[in-house]
Amino acid sequence: MISNLFAFALAALLEIAGCFAFWMWLRQGRSWTVAAVGVVSLIGFALMLTRVEAGFAGRAYAAYGGVYIAASLAWLWGVEGQRPTAADLLGATLAIAGAVVIVGAASRRVGALIP
Repeated sequence: MISNLFAFALAALLEIAGCFAFWMWLRQGRSWTVAAVGVVSLIGFALMLTRVEAGFAGRAYAAYGGVYIAASLAWLWGVEGQRPTAADLLGATLAIAGAVVIVGAASRRVGALIP
């Protein structure tokens, strides 16, 4: 499960960085090279999600959603300088708990036919 969470965390960083690069390109008038770096980052994101040990892609993506929420709030604070609210932190905690449940249950029955 730890390797899955690492893959999710790296995927989240790559996805947020890639999307933020497009934000800077389109909303802040940055160079097209910033968008190109974003494309490379988004490709890395997709590759990282294929490294998650889950029997079904949809389950991996569902668990990733929780990690993405928490990583987005970390980006909000660390990169954009906006401190998350108590509600943000509670929501992220619930989302991470959900991701752990999904990944933990899936790792105990990899290959099972029952979702």
